Amino acid sequence: MTTPVCTSASNAAASARQTLFYPSFSSYVRARQPVLLRTARSLTANPSDAEDLLQTALTKTYVAWDRIEDHRALDGYVRRALLNTRTSQWRKRKVDEFVCDELPEPEGAPAVDPAEGQALHDAMWRAIMKLPARQRAMVVLRYYEDLSEAQTAEVLGVSIGTVKSAVSRALGKLRDDPELEPVR
Repeated sequence: MTTPVCTSASNAAASARQTLFYPSFSSYVRARQPVLLRTARSLTANPSDAEDLLQTALTKTYVAWDRIEDHRALDGYVRRALLNTRTSQWRKRKVDEFVCDELPEPEGAPAVDPAEGQALHDAMWRAIMKLPARQRAMVVLRYYEDLSEAQTAEVLGVSIGTVKSAVSRALGKLRDDPELEPVR
């Protein structure tokens, strides 16, 4: 027959678990979790990391729950915990750097000068604005909104063949536009 060695310790642990449960914390988390999760997602690039970040911040908030005097400022407290936790994670991250003889930059097309890119963008829009309204709408829907021919036809209430022929004529006009000549 075995006798419990420390019954008072197990009773104390059970009572401590009961006293550390805060119903107001549970209701706060249920009510505010979507908003706080959006805040966490804005701090991380990965939704899973955002959930982990929020869980860590809520754990810190739970531990300090009885010390928080103004429960109207809980969102601010949790947001600060999110930010501090994210900053700590960022500082602790491991960065691997290796010395090498050549830079590992990908070879390919040379980088476009931002000013030239903007000039090309502006020239393209001026050329598109010269198109008739119907062709312009079809080109924008097809190539800027990335709709299929069928979707473009449905949006404009025309046949797919009409979209194909109008876009073909519009692209021909854009190819012949003298303002876009230096690009080719």
